Amino acid sequence: MSTASPPAPAISADDVAAVQRCEQAYNRIRDELAKVIVGQDEVIEQVLVAMFGRGHALLEGVPGLAKTLLISSLAQSLHLTFKRIQFTPDLMPSDITGTEVIQEDLETRARQYKFLAGPVFANMLLADEINRTPPKTQAAMLEAMQERQVSAGGQIHKLPAPFFVLATQNPLEQEGTYPLPEAQLDRFLLYIKVDYPSGAEEWEVARRVTTGQMGEISAVMTGDEIIEFQRLVTRVPVSDQVLGYAWALVRASRPNTPESPDFVNRWVSWGAGPRGVLTLVTCAKARAILYGRYHATVGDVQAVAKPALRHRIASNYAAQASNVGSEQLIEMLMEAIPADKKYEKPAA
Repeated sequence: MSTASPPAPAISADDVAAVQRCEQAYNRIRDELAKVIVGQDEVIEQVLVAMFGRGHALLEGVPGLAKTLLISSLAQSLHLTFKRIQFTPDLMPSDITGTEVIQEDLETRARQYKFLAGPVFANMLLADEINRTPPKTQAAMLEAMQERQVSAGGQIHKLPAPFFVLATQNPLEQEGTYPLPEAQLDRFLLYIKVDYPSGAEEWEVARRVTTGQMGEISAVMTGDEIIEFQRLVTRVPVSDQVLGYAWALVRASRPNTPESPDFVNRWVSWGAGPRGVLTLVTCAKARAILYGRYHATVGDVQAVAKPALRHRIASNYAAQASNVGSEQLIEMLMEAIPADKKYEKPAA
């Protein structure tokens, strides 16, 4: 029996036009953010890839790198409701999801429960310093992210669409924090590292901020357009070559398997699960439409490999002793897995 994949559906004229609109919207968003944010082009790209991939993103960087400003500025460039939660050790789950209160009818004097929605009921939510709140509150937050709903008093309350969470965490001052377990990190589509700006960018930041030359951001995209682009991503075709490359990367990341290279067996505690393949393919398709292409390439997979896999591959003690982290392991994986090899669906 043949194991060949079915032919890709024909590209409709509407989808081609939608891809062009997506590229134009991406360029407009970058132009708007450039009024406030200097540089960080790669971070902006990855955040939008996560958004169009219908996932959530975790941003990590030292204080002062404009993570919060980037997210709030992005919200201003979109016609979306925006809420921010500053996570603290005393934050309770109900402070995020909402709570039920007893309300008395002024006419009948009858009492009944009424649900007061929490800040999670927004299109875009900034979860600032998510690693500073206890696991119980983190779990309530991640449940809402995964199920896109909140249960209270036996009732299910749907979250608005689109719904997108951008969480930040500070890698410094780990004393008194509650690091997210690997199983919960896996719920984030992308794990984005925010690095220091270049010398020229930092110079421009100082000049703009100290002279009050920050621009006003205008909204350029609606929630309905975002939902349209999210649906468009699912229709973007993926060749066996691109799918096979993503599949091979993830398979090779698992130690003590037939596909794993020697360095994986030596330095990896556990590798990426099936969600890793889904993330690589989905994000490669989302990146393709950002650049006006109606097909994903191996280059798209390579561009999203680090944010897609850095929280799904765990280095062991031997790797840590050799100063080898997930970043280096992903780079070694991309060197070990040939991009030009012909990949086909494996036999059952």
